[in-house]
Amino acid sequence: MRGTPYPTLGELLRRARATVAARPGALRLRAVGTSRAGRPLWLLSAGHGPRHILTVAGAHANEPVGGVTSLSLAERFAREPALLQESGCTWNFLLCLDPDGASLAGRWLTGLPGEGLPGEGLPGEGRAAAEASPTLRGYYRRFYRPAFAAQPEFPPVTSDPRPVMPESEALVRLIDELRPVVQFSLHGVEVGGSFLQLTRAVPGAAAAYRRIAADLGIPLEHRPFDGMGWLAESPGVLVLPDSGPTEERDPSGFTSQATWLYAMRHGTVSAVVEAPFWSVAGVSDPRPVAEPRREVAEASEILLGRAKQLEAVVGELGPRAPETPEEIAHFTAARELMDIGPGVVDTWNSAELATTVGNAVSLGVAARRIPLRAAAMMRQALGGAPALDTLVEAWARELASTFDARWVPVTDQTELQIRTMLALARALV
Repeated sequence: MRGTPYPTLGELLRRARATVAARPGALRLRAVGTSRAGRPLWLLSAGHGPRHILTVAGAHANEPVGGVTSLSLAERFAREPALLQESGCTWNFLLCLDPDGASLAGRWLTGLPGEGLPGEGLPGEGRAAAEASPTLRGYYRRFYRPAFAAQPEFPPVTSDPRPVMPESEALVRLIDELRPVVQFSLHGVEVGGSFLQLTRAVPGAAAAYRRIAADLGIPLEHRPFDGMGWLAESPGVLVLPDSGPTEERDPSGFTSQATWLYAMRHGTVSAVVEAPFWSVAGVSDPRPVAEPRREVAEASEILLGRAKQLEAVVGELGPRAPETPEEIAHFTAARELMDIGPGVVDTWNSAELATTVGNAVSLGVAARRIPLRAAAMMRQALGGAPALDTLVEAWARELASTFDARWVPVTDQTELQIRTMLALARALV
């Protein structure tokens, strides 16, 4: 029995091919580029409308939900062609933007049940009980997310001497070819709530999104940390202001031109849809916090303290350089996360954060997630050292128990994204 219902990259492609074979002509599959390692980037297209909708999945290696969502919606179009015909559009699904990263991160998809911590990740009622509930421990034991500069949705700005990744070039070419009415970027967050980012306000979108999330019992982030310069139109919904940023700068200092901002030159509305893997009800709590600065200080202390603790554990292991390309990739990403703490804390202190209980909860999750990611990847880079294994297990246990993290069935994760995409498509088309 599998430890999680997410399909692997190979399974995703096999299902896509089977769906196309069952509906020849209505559905089409083609390669639109290759990755750095030579893996094809597959585009699944449904319908023949003159206008286009583009969905991008797998932009972040550790977020497999977008591929499942894309395939599920394409299969729905195959069963219900009228659903697609009402938009008058061709709907295009880029099934995985970063197949190289997904091939590393996907190892947790084959984890065995029973790896979890006692009392963690227990199946819930209804649909949750029908699928195995992965655990945070199992997730982080095989965790991988590339360093910021190796994430293809964020190519470097033109003044950066680093070459643009072929995956980024393929996506930009696709955007220029399709000139989509709307571009969806499907993401997942390990622990927390759902949120939506829009590059332009869409009438009725926020209300529809809140209804969808409420119907599925998925909490909304009261004020997400992503898009710090964006306007909070309502809880869980961020909109790019007219004078908003044209570039993205991450805590490492890497500045990029996000591909969902690039699409704006064609009049495209980009929508980033985040679905939580483990939900935390507290992130949606709107009650005000008495002392926001103290909440920020406590979160900062956790982040910097754990980074220091991780540094000490790595130092005690003695010199051991990563050798294989896989170990080097994990080490580079882990090292970057170990170094960004001061920059993250500066950002937290300069912004108006932790003003609500929900925001303070999100801050507490982030303070624990960053060093946990770093420890998880450093563990794999250094051959699974027992000391790092202990750290990852302890921190995963603490994250789950502190915030009462609850596994969200994949059926609900994908339904959140599908319903949101269909609602936005109807509003824009």
